[in-house]
Amino acid sequence: MGLAACIPYGFAGGGLPSHVRTVAILPFENQTATPQLPRELAEALRARLQDRLGLRDAAESKANAIVRGTIQRYETDIPIGFSADNRASTTARRQLQLVVDIEMVDQVTGKTLWQKKGLLVEGQYEERGEAVGRKQAIDRVVNDVIEGAQSQW
Repeated sequence: MGLAACIPYGFAGGGLPSHVRTVAILPFENQTATPQLPRELAEALRARLQDRLGLRDAAESKANAIVRGTIQRYETDIPIGFSADNRASTTARRQLQLVVDIEMVDQVTGKTLWQKKGLLVEGQYEERGEAVGRKQAIDRVVNDVIEGAQSQW
């Protein structure tokens, strides 16, 4: 127990190189018909990379690392559950899928710190509640980026 108290909690930048303290989130290329996706994804990345990895937001020219990517596919209204009783007021459950190519690059060394092509994430929502499912999917993308960055020991 005493040993645990001596181990400092929190690592600046997680498993990232010690010189990576700032990050720029570049606008994602959007190959879908949903214009708000790149903005929502960038905002979520910016907030969580600061909260969970301690990375400060910076302009691309001054950032130690950049995150960039392409939103490949966004598919909604995939049915996953219905009410068996058509007299019931239960709504159908829906699912959406988001597919992105994403990478984090160390601008100091030019090395790719983490990369994932064809990252498929899903979100579920009640009928006409697509925004809830979209937020779930975006959160899953952000978590994958953070976990990937933290695994770079």
